[in-house]
Formats: sequence, structure tokens, C-alpha cells
Amino acid sequence: MPAGGDAAYPAVAEVPLTTGALARRLGVAPTTLRSWERRYGVGPAVRAEGRHRRWTPRDVALLEAMCRLTSSGVPAAEAAQVAKGAAGSHTEPVPVRNRKSQAPGALPLGDVRQECRGLARAAVRLDAPAVERQLADAVGQYGTVVAWQEVMVPTLHAVGRKWASSGDRYVEVEHLLSWHVSTALRRHTPLPGPQVDLSPIVLACVPGEQHTLPIEALNAALGELGLPTRMFGAAVPAEALTAAVRRLGPAAVVLWAQARSAASPSLARQLADIRWGVKGARRQPSVVLAGPGWSGTSVRGALRPATLADAVDALSGLYVARP
Repeated sequence: MPAGGDAAYPAVAEVPLTTGALARRLGVAPTTLRSWERRYGVGPAVRAEGRHRRWTPRDVALLEAMCRLTSSGVPAAEAAQVAKGAAGSHTEPVPVRNRKSQAPGALPLGDVRQECRGLARAAVRLDAPAVERQLADAVGQYGTVVAWQEVMVPTLHAVGRKWASSGDRYVEVEHLLSWHVSTALRRHTPLPGPQVDLSPIVLACVPGEQHTLPIEALNAALGELGLPTRMFGAAVPAEALTAAVRRLGPAAVVLWAQARSAASPSLARQLADIRWGVKGARRQPSVVLAGPGWSGTSVRGALRPATLADAVDALSGLYVARP
């Protein structure tokens, strides 16, 4: 560190930054920095000729600390207060408990876990490292089922509602968040161990269905229990799925349908009727109809779990009921 540097706020640039350069560095809009300066007094220490702002390394470090706090769910006003206090005392900012934010442009989250607010803020800022870190923390702390149902899904829904109500803005936020949710789920899916004589669970989207995140979550949750799965992903052709079921002899087939137009009762019945094994001891798979697309659809003998937790309970129960 250069002589005279501050241990709590290491130098991040030798030359003071313009507002535009700092905004790009932090992943926020220049108007956000001006708003923070006006509302919370976190302005630059240096101004060049006229009204041009120049942000020193210490200014940048303070704002980076503020961004870390807002990414963890702390409202901007409290984040500014904590970051300024830490700058004055030369200590690292300590996060405080989050309260509901009323900031303009905030995602419509409602009454949710604190982690949702921090995740939403990081996603809107397109702060990929913060999104990845918070998703990993949620899965590590709560497990896949709770992290999916109480952190990932509420944030994804809030982004979707914001997109729908803002004239196609925030599409990039939804894409970034979805990508990192998928990455977190796959990264935290344990490698399968030895599974002697255990038939797998097949997970697939029905033909024409591209939404895979929910069955990726189910795949990860089943992996946490050590249950064998075969993930086939989006839009699996009926013929290919039927062939896979005949080859694998699975304990169950999970069919995900997000939209009613994609749900195929005929495919579900066809899979449920597949039999294999020696004569006199033939078996057939349990069929699980997952997703809102199956609403109002009835397939005899098929399971219809309402939540990820219900699906995990139903599928893990198959291994208790069968030899």
C-alpha cells in the first residue's frame, strides 16, 4: 500500500474518478450517485473547476462499502450512515438488520426474507458477484428447498412483475438472476454416490416447455438426499422421453409444465402405462405432474405436489415404499 494510505480504505485509484467512471465501477447509474449525495451526504471530497465532481480513493471505498451493505439488504439511508461511520472510525462497516425499503424503483417484494431484498438490489445493479455470493449463502444456510421457496422464487417473481409493469425494462435483470440461480442450484447439487439397485428419478420438461429452473431446484434437493436422478431439461420430445423411460426403468417421471398449453395428459398417461421387468413382477413408474400448467388436469394415479417440499417428500417416499 502506498505510504500514507489508510488500512481500512486501501487506495483503489491514484487519480480521482469522474462520476461516470465511478458509476461504471460500482455498477450503478450516475443519477444514483447524485441522488445518494443529495439524500445521504456521500458526495465527493474534491470538485474540479465549476461543478465537476472528482471522487477520491477514500470516496470510492466508502461507496463500495455502501454498495456491499445495500446488496445484503440494508436500506440505502442506513447503509450510508454505517459506511460514513466506519470511514470516520477507520473500521469495517457492520451490517444492520434490514427494514422494508421504500426507495423509488425498488422491486415489489412485499413481506419476504431479508435475503430477498439484498438479492434483488444486487440483481438490479447487475452485480453478478454479489448475486452469486448471496445465492450460495442462502443455499448453504437454509438448504435447497428453503432457499428456493423463500429466497429465489420471491425474487424471481418480483423481477418478473417489475418487467411486466415497466414496459419491457429489467429484462436483463431477469436473465442475469435466472442464470445465477441455475448456476447456484447446479453448483450445490452433490455428486451421486454409489446407488446399488436404486432406480433413478427422471426429470423433464414436456415438449415445448423451456422453463427449467423449478426442476433444477428439485434435482438439487433430491441430490441433497442422495437420491439418483436423470435430468433431461427443457422441451424433451415425447418419443425421446418415452425411449429414456423404457431404457432406465425409473422409479418416477417428473413432468414440468409452466403453461397449460404445454401440458400433455396423453404423454403422462403413456408414460404411466410403460411396464418393464420379468413377467409376473413387472413395474411401472410413478408419474409426477409438476408446475402450474397441469392445473385442472387429471391423470389417474399421477401425483400433483403443490410445492418443491411436497415433491421432495413424495419422491423420497417412493424409496421407502419400494424394495
